[in-house]
Amino acid sequence: MTHNAVILGAGPAGCAAAITMAGAGATPLLIDRDETPRDPLCGGFLSWRTAEQLRGLGINCASLGAHRVDTLALFTPSGSTTVPLPRPAFGLSRHALDSAMRTAAMDAGADFACDTIRTLAPGEVTGRRTTWQSDSIFLATGKEDVRGHSRPRLSPDPALGLRIRVPASQEQRRLMQGQIELHMFQGGYAGIVLQEDGSANVCLALRKSALTACDHDPAQLLAQIAQDNAALAARLGDDWPDCRIETIGAVPYGYIAKTTQSGVFRLGDQAAVIPSLAGEGIGLALASGIMAAQSWQTGGANAAAAYQSKFARAATRPVRTAAIIRKLAESPINSRLAIIAARFMPGLFQAIASATRIDARASLARGASAA
Repeated sequence: MTHNAVILGAGPAGCAAAITMAGAGATPLLIDRDETPRDPLCGGFLSWRTAEQLRGLGINCASLGAHRVDTLALFTPSGSTTVPLPRPAFGLSRHALDSAMRTAAMDAGADFACDTIRTLAPGEVTGRRTTWQSDSIFLATGKEDVRGHSRPRLSPDPALGLRIRVPASQEQRRLMQGQIELHMFQGGYAGIVLQEDGSANVCLALRKSALTACDHDPAQLLAQIAQDNAALAARLGDDWPDCRIETIGAVPYGYIAKTTQSGVFRLGDQAAVIPSLAGEGIGLALASGIMAAQSWQTGGANAAAAYQSKFARAATRPVRTAAIIRKLAESPINSRLAIIAARFMPGLFQAIASATRIDARASLARGASAA
């Protein structure tokens, strides 16, 4: 069968592109290294803007059993406060989201193949199993770079991502029901939200040097952070040492692709990497997939450069705003000031939350409206 385009990666960005293209009558090919969706480290929180975009793609978060989130809770070792979100958001595992999106893409008319991509050249994708040819290639491999198309990592002390999934318990539900939590500590932060099965998705972002100082042992690092942060320790509970800890290194936070090769559309984390504390990574992924597909529909492979420039402009404000907030959150003094500001100026935090969302107007996502 002839495919109009080849999409590398069947995550949110790739599937959003496939759904949009197939809905317009094209037959894209989704290629992913996993036959069935996994549960990637990042993306367990879906903002109100992201939920709008998903509805435009025919996916309803509530129908997937997602945990509704109405409040942001901020924690430092010395205090805490809560701020209402502008609109309801959701906690949903990537396994549940990616499964639903992949099904929606197949139902819309996209094809799927399982293969591990080795190299990418103009008009040609070489996988472990076979070689795929197309003049339109959508690069949506998430945080995994394809050889020869790596994103720059210039920081001498790059960001490190760490995730642990804590099993469901009544105590966790009591503590975290209806809220997304941001625990700020020296040199990093942890985001926690309940998932559809009641488990707590705990994602930390800090510097690689912190892991080095703990003999490269993630469990030792997490134990040290929990010892100094009582609220975080309470969310982890007593059994967390039995849970699997996942890590990902050299995350290029702040990266935005402003140019691309002819015929190559960069999507998701291959297009822009927003600091995780913003909770808008999935939103950017969906927006990039939809915008790339719409650009391709009007201009074909030759539209790649114009799309990349357009998406870079749309992503600049949320990515840069989140980068500033991330830098401030790593400082204990700034974290304490943030708690005070949230108590007396909750509207300011809602404005910041909106500033870290990508524009969800119809130009980016079908059926979405600006907020």
